[in-house]
This record gives sequence, C-alpha cells and structure tokens, in this order.
Amino acid sequence: MCRQCGRYYSPFAPKAALKLSVKEETPAPDNSSIRHRFEDFWKRQRSLVVECFECQRKQQVSGSATSTICPGCSAHIDLRDYKISSGFSRTIRTRGDVHLMAKGDLSSSSVICRSALIEGKLRGNLQCDGTATINFSGRIPGRLTARHVIVERKVSIHCFRRVRVSSIEIKGAMSGEIIAQTHGQGDHSGERRGLFRPARHRSGWSDAGGIVAGTKTGGREHSGA
Repeated sequence: MCRQCGRYYSPFAPKAALKLSVKEETPAPDNSSIRHRFEDFWKRQRSLVVECFECQRKQQVSGSATSTICPGCSAHIDLRDYKISSGFSRTIRTRGDVHLMAKGDLSSSSVICRSALIEGKLRGNLQCDGTATINFSGRIPGRLTARHVIVERKVSIHCFRRVRVSSIEIKGAMSGEIIAQTHGQGDHSGERRGLFRPARHRSGWSDAGGIVAGTKTGGREHSGA
C-alpha cells in the first residue's frame, strides 16, 4: 500500500513502456522525377506545328495535346509519345516521339514518328520525320529512314538493310549501306549511295569512324572505292 495516497499496488506489475518521439526523416527528392515534371511542364507551355499524314496541312497545337483533328481533311492525328520496353509489333503513326528502350524489341511493319531514340532491338520498319538517335551496339536487321541519324559514341552497329537519310553523324562505328538524299543547285542534287566500313580516320561523310565508297546519282559527280 502506498503511504502517500493509500492505494494498493503490486510490486510485480510491469512498468509502462517509455514513449519516445522519433522524428521521421523526409526522403530526398528524386532528381529524375523532378526532371520529368519540369519536362512535362515545359511541354505543356510550348506549342507545336504538326503536319497531317493525309493532306500534309500544317497546324499549331498545344504541347500537352495527345491528339488532334486536321482542319483540312478531318483526319485524326496522334500526338502521343511511345516507350517500348518489351516486344512490340503493332503499327504506330504519331507526330510524337518513340523511345525503344534497352529491353524493347520493335518488330512492327510500320512505325512513323517525329523522332526516335533507339536503345533496343530494331527488327521492323522505322521512319522518323526528324532525328533518329542510335545508342545501341549490335545488328539492326530493321529498315531505318530518317531526316537525320546520330550514331552515339562507343556504339558499334551493323545495318542489314539500306539506311535512307538526309544527313548522318557517326560518332561511333557503323557498317552498312547508306543512301543520302542531297539537296543543292544545278548538277549537285540527287542521291548519294555509300558503303560504310569501320575506320580510324575521318573520311567521306562520317565524322569519326567511317569510310564511304560509292557513287552519287542524279548529278555529274561520281566517286568510287
């Protein structure tokens, strides 16, 4: 019995546990998440000029739009971006971008986009109105057509089919047949064909790592290996 309050208590009763207040640490912000949010915000703020697939009429749309209707022929225009992270064989026709990720396998018969980043297997047909960036080493059995192609550094590729471009920038190593559509005045317009083989020195069209040997058709100038 307690001498002060007169209450009975058991000396063997368990003591109440101490409650400690622990301050939870706030996780550090993910830099990649912040970057994606900034990119999405910037994309919503800017506007784009897109061309109709059917009648080639151009119109200005919001950067956040995922689709639109052509004011000329009422055709539907897809504006979405596509990320391919596994096997994919469906047809894509968009004025957005296509990202073929490292584990992606693109075998579609027709993919049309604004620009593309190729980091996985390309076995289908890819057509870019803008730039196609290749950051993948290995064989490319698919068909690639683009206004501009960039082969990144430390990349070594072999293209089984003809690559049709307006311009190409090779920072790594590339082998295959390139058909470049050149534009000029007088006799300097036409197609230029070439076979690229790995090399150490700068030559032909490549910036670092290729030799071109072929002919230029449509004009008077011809060059051969």
